[in-house]
Amino acid sequence: MKRYVLAALATTMLFGATGAALADDALKAAIAAPTRTPDNVKRDVYRHPYETLNFFGIKPNMTVVELAPGGGWYTEILAPYLRNNGKLITGGSDLASPNENERKSAERWLARLSAKPEAYNKVAIGVFSPGRKYELAPPNSVDMVVTFRNIHNWIPLGPEKMKELFGSLYTVLKPGGVLGIEEHRLPASKTQDAEASSGYMHEQYVIKLAEAAGFKLAAKSEVNANPKDTADHKNGVWALPPTLTNKDEDKAKYQAIGESDRMTLKFVKP
Repeated sequence: MKRYVLAALATTMLFGATGAALADDALKAAIAAPTRTPDNVKRDVYRHPYETLNFFGIKPNMTVVELAPGGGWYTEILAPYLRNNGKLITGGSDLASPNENERKSAERWLARLSAKPEAYNKVAIGVFSPGRKYELAPPNSVDMVVTFRNIHNWIPLGPEKMKELFGSLYTVLKPGGVLGIEEHRLPASKTQDAEASSGYMHEQYVIKLAEAAGFKLAAKSEVNANPKDTADHKNGVWALPPTLTNKDEDKAKYQAIGESDRMTLKFVKP
């Protein structure tokens, strides 16, 4: 009997290792996908998509919500990665919003996805309208929620609305599900204003936001750290690449710094 137990254990370990290797290969293939925008690919050196998504524990058979995808930098990777065995839900602007700008944003996102059906025709659309409406997925149905460099945009909602926002993420995640956050990091020695107007946030502040909704901090990673970034630039984080909002003013300095210093946090729903 002992021999059979050991054999079964060895098989399980081999399958687990093989499964992980296949997942890694699938992620590498998605990052190398020809459907990615060339200018986005150039930023891999700063954004570390392989290391970041591996840290969050993503697998190709997961149901994943990407919040506020913006221009779709991570969507270009997540869509092919989850296409065959998983599901990607993008949570963005509401087509039925009373706000015209939000409706137009939703229309632009749909047009972007429709332009490359070979990559995006299996992407599901959810509504993530901070402070107003959250229609992402049924309760306890999602394996992972990820958001990249977005939380500072929502801080002006205020503490109660932020608690409601994080609560909506807690609701859709399965028990054991992961919330992965990447955000511009403000040194603890510097003051964060109430609206995070520089784009930078204290790491502990972000952790408290998630914990207030019931999440548990599982791990931190320094994969997106940048010690060159002092987080005290004119016009905030947008002075740095890729925005370079100050145009030619100190451009060489900002290019030498590169993209921002960022926290990378993994939370779990108990």
